[in-house]
Amino acid sequence: MLTFALAVFLLIITPGPGVLSLAGVGAASGWRPGLRYLAGLWLGTNIVCFAIISGLAAVVLADPVIRTGLLVLSALYLGFLAFKIAFAGAKIAFITLAAPGFVAGITLQLINPKAYAVNTALFSSFAFYPASFAVETGLKLVIVNLIWLPLHLLWLYAGAKVNRMDLAARTQRIINVAMAACLLGVVGLSVWSML
Repeated sequence: MLTFALAVFLLIITPGPGVLSLAGVGAASGWRPGLRYLAGLWLGTNIVCFAIISGLAAVVLADPVIRTGLLVLSALYLGFLAFKIAFAGAKIAFITLAAPGFVAGITLQLINPKAYAVNTALFSSFAFYPASFAVETGLKLVIVNLIWLPLHLLWLYAGAKVNRMDLAARTQRIINVAMAACLLGVVGLSVWSML
C-alpha cells in the first residue's frame, strides 16, 4: 500500500495539464476562481477513475478513430487554456478572458491524456489486497483522493501566491506565458507519444 501511495504522489506531483493549468489559473485569476476550477478537476479525475475501473475507457479508447479524435480535442482545448493563461495578465483592452471554472475543470480531465495514463497505471498495477478487488479498488480511490487534493491545492496556492505578490505587469505576463508554454509542452509530448 505504501508503494502505491508513493506512486500516486510521484505521478500526481509531476506537472501535467491539470496542475499546470491550475497553477496558471491561480496566478492569473487568484484563489477563488482557482478553487472552482479545482473542484471541476477533482470531479473530472474521479470520473476518469471510474471509467478506468469499469473498463469503459479501454473499450472507448480501443477505437483508433475515437482515440485520435480525443487527442485532437485534448490538444485544441489545452491550447485554448494555454492561450487564456498566457494572455490573462495582458493589458489588451479588446481581449477579456474569464478564468476557467468548474465545467472547464471537468472537461479538461475528461480529455486529459495524462489523467487516463496515470489512472490506468495506478488501478491496473500495485495489487496490495488480492483477497478482494472491490476493497483494493475502494482503498486505492481513497488513497488517490487523499494525495490528489492536497497536491493540487498546493499547486493552486503557488499560483495564487504569485497572483498576490503584486508583481509588475511584465513579470506577471512572463509567468503566465511560461505556464502556458509548459502546458503547450505537455500537449506536444502527448501528441508526439501518439505518433
